[in-house]
Formats: sequence, structure tokens, C-alpha cells
Amino acid sequence: MQIDFHHGVTYVVARLSGFNHHHASVIAHAAQYVDDATNDGLIRFDNQAMYQRIASAHKMIDYKNIQKLANHQVWIPFHFLPGNEGLAAGENPDADFRHKIVCRPNSFVAQDMLRACIADHHKPNALHRLGITMHVFADTWAHQGFAGINDKINLVQDVLDENNDPDPSLLIQVKNYFLDRFDAVQSQFVGDLLPLGHGAALSYPDRPYLKWHYTNGEGLHIERDNPKDFIEAADQMCKAMRRFQLGDADANVAGLSTISREQIEAMLRNTREDSGDKRHRVWLDAIANEHFGFPAEKLHYIPKGVGSWKYQAIKDRRSKQLKHQLFTYHAAFLDSDWKHFHDALQAHRFTVIHEILPRYGISAA
Repeated sequence: MQIDFHHGVTYVVARLSGFNHHHASVIAHAAQYVDDATNDGLIRFDNQAMYQRIASAHKMIDYKNIQKLANHQVWIPFHFLPGNEGLAAGENPDADFRHKIVCRPNSFVAQDMLRACIADHHKPNALHRLGITMHVFADTWAHQGFAGINDKINLVQDVLDENNDPDPSLLIQVKNYFLDRFDAVQSQFVGDLLPLGHGAALSYPDRPYLKWHYTNGEGLHIERDNPKDFIEAADQMCKAMRRFQLGDADANVAGLSTISREQIEAMLRNTREDSGDKRHRVWLDAIANEHFGFPAEKLHYIPKGVGSWKYQAIKDRRSKQLKHQLFTYHAAFLDSDWKHFHDALQAHRFTVIHEILPRYGISAA
């Protein structure tokens, strides 16, 4: 999924589930920032204080360096949550690892991830953790059928839309970027560049309006209906956020109302810009015009630079940190959104990799 869903739809669903504007803004910002937190390493302050952060995504330029990109601790916990073949813990102990880590929508693994998040609902970074969790949870629908490893299991062929047409402009862009390492006819990576996640399927899984189909790495024909999947994700997110507010992972709660579901689904189906940023603007305009029934709000998102969470925390304007750079320490840093987000990233990753996945016989790091 792209910024239109991770920020725009997440905010709308948070409001509809009962969160106020400020809290919904934090949740939605954190959900999108998972895709933009591309820097890791140590932050050093002028008073000798330090803070260690991790990355939850990679820069686009990293896609030419497949060895750098092959990072289980980024892709598996944050983007391609293993689905354990849709089975509960312990039900497939002898299954092939490659099949166990393929992403599946609303899997038992995903439900355990939600439980862990809700259990920490009282912590200072709880809303940031919820946003991260909503990003990963939503992606179990968009990224279903793919795995966060470099492996032929992700190979796809004949990627076509509902009219049996490829996306020529997108294929040309990818071909130009990877040069002779991408076969634009077969939509396949070639040579020593194995597909990571849904790389060979391009952005088809992430565009909310698209119906498409392909042949997967095991020769099976797969039909995908993104609008249907995305509205189901939004409905389940609504339930998860209601349970979070109650602090009860087992609470019997409603999802989206019929009207809200129809409004969101119509936006998903009818906002057909190729660019995620352009679709995002449509969602922001709808929010500002009370389209979904709650009061109008001017929602914005700044990933880096002045006005961003990072800038508010450490006054850093750069997209990439300089080596040995020192930042001026302020006491407010400890309660900044940026630090809370990175604390939540680390808590989420540890919980998924070291606590949840081992219950399913999956060792990912």
C-alpha cells in the first residue's frame, strides 16, 4: 500500500473508530512513516547523550544493491508479515520455511501482533506502536502471496490488469531503472537479481483501485481484487482500533458502518491516479471537506525536513545524517513523537521476530 492508504485511509478509519483528531493524526503519521524511516544508526548529542534508532524501510536507490536490501529485520516485521500458510501456531511444524513466511491477510500471526500492540496500550508510545501495527496489518492484504526474502517464490509472470493489459509506462520506468536486469516482457527480474517481496509485480499490489492477475512462482494463476481487499483491511483495522481503545483484544466490536464502508470503498475504487501522492491529496481534500461525517480537519504529512517529527525532535534538516554529526540535546527529545516512534519500531520488531514468529516455528533473524 502507498501513502493514500497508510496515511489517508488510516486517519479516516481511526476517526471513525472513535479517536480524536490529534490521536488519529499520530496513528496515521506513524503508519506512513514506516515507509519513510530509511535511516538507522546512532544519534549523538552535544551533552554526550546518545540514541540508537533502526530503519523500517529502504531507499529506492537500495534496490540496485540486492545484498544490502536483503534484510529480514526490515522486510519481515514491517512489510511482509509471515502468514504461516494461514494456520495457527504449531499446526504445520514440518512446512517449508519459504511457504511459512509468505504473507497472508489477517493471519493468526497478524492477530498475535495485534494482541501484543493492544497489551501495550498504556505506554507513552502506544499510539505510535498502533500506527506501525496498522501499517503491517493493512499490508497483509496488499502483500498477500509474497514473502520478504530474495527468493524465486516471489517470481511472477504475465502481470496484467482486468483488461488483460500490462502497464507500459510502469514497465518502462522499471526497465530504465534496472537496465538489463529486468525483463519488461515477462515482468521478471533476471540474472543474479532475485525478486524481493512483490518487486516483480511492480506496484500492482499497492494500487487500491486495481483488479489484476498473474502467474506466481509456483505456476498458479492468481486473481487479485485490490478494492475488495483494501476495504476488508479498513474494516478489520476499525475493529482493531476499537479494541485498542478498550484495551481488550477479545472485545466484541463493530467494524465500519454501512455508510462509512460505502464511502471509503467508493474512494478506493474511483481515485485512479497512478501516483500515490496524487491519490493522497484526494483523501486529504475529502477529510478537509467533512466527506466522512466527522468535523473538517487540515491533515498534513511531512516525512523529513522542517516540520517533520525528526526536525521537531533533533532539528535535523538533512535527509541523510552526516558522519560524526552532533545534535543539540533538549529535554523535550525524550517525549518527542520521533523518539516515541523509533522506540515503538524497536518494540514491534523485537516482539514479532523474537516472541511471535518462534511460536510458529519461524526464525527470521
